[in-house]
Amino acid sequence: FRSNSPPYDYGSLPITFDVMELAEYAKKQKWWKRLFGKNSGPVAEKYSVATQLLIGGVSGWCAGFLFQKVGKLAASAVGGGFFLLQVANHTGYIKVDWKRVEQDMNKAKKQLKLNVDKPPREVRTKVDEVQSFVKKNIVLTGGFAGGFLLGLAS
Repeated sequence: FRSNSPPYDYGSLPITFDVMELAEYAKKQKWWKRLFGKNSGPVAEKYSVATQLLIGGVSGWCAGFLFQKVGKLAASAVGGGFFLLQVANHTGYIKVDWKRVEQDMNKAKKQLKLNVDKPPREVRTKVDEVQSFVKKNIVLTGGFAGGFLLGLAS
């Protein structure tokens, strides 16, 4: 729909309007722009510094708190399991071949030393992605780190 006669008098300049079909417009948009809107870039472009610190701090505290609780549970399970194995070994329920355990540990150490110099490409790619995210969202990341430490301490 084009209108050549403006509703207001702007001189001799014609004003044109384009009417777009909403369904056609939505099909042309990428899915993340449809989901998040125009500003789906880095967090630093969308929110104020205080909001970024608050979001990072709260999510960091939650992650730290959960990490603390799950960590205690995992440490208790591993420690308890090791303790039960030692008790079973000393009472004669099981027999552990310690020489074979030592040989296997030495073999694993050698394999780890060989692979330590060059990490796989997938690891390097993920590290680059994390570094890029941290650089783009330094305030959010700082808030998350502080909140994580507070969550561990609580």
